[in-house]
Amino acid sequence: MACNFDSDGLMINLNTATAEQLDAVPELKGHGFEIVRYRDERGGFQTLRQLDEVPGLTGKWDGAETQVSVS
Repeated sequence: MACNFDSDGLMINLNTATAEQLDAVPELKGHGFEIVRYRDERGGFQTLRQLDEVPGLTGKWDGAETQVSVS
């Protein structure tokens, strides 16, 4: 499995990543816009499990935890 990291070599942060960066994670592909919208509406992610609350992403993001963080 390929890991996706930001330009600094760090895991992609759900709270700062662009939709394009999020779409680069295979498990999140096609959901970047919805993730950013959820983040903007709710003031950010506290846990990765909140990805289940993003419309269309429930149960589909398994494996993304090795590539994204909420720090």
